[in-house]
Amino acid sequence: MELLGLLSEGFLIAFEPLNFGLIVLGVVVGLFVGAMPGLGSVNGVAILLPMTFLVPPASAIMFLAALYYGAMYGGAISSIMLGIPGASTAVATTFDGRPLAIKGEADRALIAAALASFGGGTISIVLFTLFAPPLATIALDFGDPEIFALMMLAFATFVGLSGDDIAKTIFSICIGMVMSAIGFDVISGEPRLVLFDLIGFQSKINFLVLAIGIYGIGEMMWTIEVSRGDSMMSKATVTVDRVMANLKIFWNTWKTWFMASFLGFFVGILPAAGATPGSLMAYGVAKMTSKTPDDFGKGAVEGVVAPEAANNAASTGSMLPMLTLGIPGSPTTAVLLGGMVIWGLQPGPRLFVDEIDFVWGLIASLYAANLFAALINIAFIPLFLWFLKTPFTILAPLIFVLSMVGGYAATERMFDVWLMLILGVGGYLLRKLDYPVAPAVLAIVLGPITEPALRQSLLISDGDLMVFFNRPISGPIMITAIILLFLPLFQALWRRMRNKGGATAG
Repeated sequence: MELLGLLSEGFLIAFEPLNFGLIVLGVVVGLFVGAMPGLGSVNGVAILLPMTFLVPPASAIMFLAALYYGAMYGGAISSIMLGIPGASTAVATTFDGRPLAIKGEADRALIAAALASFGGGTISIVLFTLFAPPLATIALDFGDPEIFALMMLAFATFVGLSGDDIAKTIFSICIGMVMSAIGFDVISGEPRLVLFDLIGFQSKINFLVLAIGIYGIGEMMWTIEVSRGDSMMSKATVTVDRVMANLKIFWNTWKTWFMASFLGFFVGILPAAGATPGSLMAYGVAKMTSKTPDDFGKGAVEGVVAPEAANNAASTGSMLPMLTLGIPGSPTTAVLLGGMVIWGLQPGPRLFVDEIDFVWGLIASLYAANLFAALINIAFIPLFLWFLKTPFTILAPLIFVLSMVGGYAATERMFDVWLMLILGVGGYLLRKLDYPVAPAVLAIVLGPITEPALRQSLLISDGDLMVFFNRPISGPIMITAIILLFLPLFQALWRRMRNKGGATAG
């Protein structure tokens, strides 16, 4: 009862006229920030942070948190509409959202994304409300061995149950791992893989540059070849019957968004993990547990629901270690943490005691931001579909310009613009040769997390690999990952034994 009383007081604070107006404004701004390639929630929060000094600290944090939520929703828009991820958190949405749009079912993808985001956000906020302190303690138990085991599980889901050519999947992962290793060594500080001694390669390849290159320019080239310049989305319409049918299809995926919400929230509370690994892992697990895994990558609604539920759940989860421990769970919450310190709010366990009105007002504002983000997103679907009906001869130059601007805005380096063009051609060739792109994207996202965790674990254990197996959390995760990695071999042997048995019986 005490919890409900604190939450009701929080709603009274969140629905004060100034706070309520800032929440709605934050959601709307966040939708457009998330939909703009190259911006994303990190840049949006960082750019608008100085403007929030005009309002009280609690109102400012509510506005920025609403912007964060809106950006999570908005990232799916350009992923589905143009095949360009609005942010790294929306890359996995492109895998099936874009094929749905090409088939004339963009309304289905957009409704599924909005409702999955709402479901993921709601579940994560409830978990946040109920279990904030104990979950933060669990997150502290995750050391380098546990993080490495979790990353191995993410790779294993793509290899063991991908349904694609296993050799091509592993090759794609290796390509991504090599690209993630470019730059300075994390332990020795020595430069490595600095191709042709170009200065631009001394810093790591920016993930947004990679994502926009492969999914923006590469997808544009592929679509031009397939469509021959015609609009491929002209069949997308909004009618009452289609909306009801889409709602029924979404409801049939409730197991997927429920699983993705819990997984995303759990990954989100791990320090420095963030929403991108959570969305990619949820996509892999959804494909692993689906009755029709072959449909993934071709326009499966579950392939949109899983990453969208996970990235919204992770965005809430990443706030938990920030508020309870003072440890940011994502780049965006790192910016929020800086703002809180500037405003004189000290994150940590005492925050729930010393600033009780602020904490519960913020939690209540998350419920409001989640609801308004879903409603506004769904209300704008007819506008998005109208935009999709534009002939591709007009859309293609627009996509190209957005890709160039988004890639440059992410790093402000011309080197990355040229690199993005090269990566776009590479992405097109991968599609042409029927290589899966998703594993490469997964590797370049998780590579910078996996490598330091592996090397630091081995440094701690003096090179003993058993450090990954003799710990209570990392051990079961590693064993599960190994089983999934070898699952295709076990399946092949089982089929061969059955075939031999059938031939002998015959």
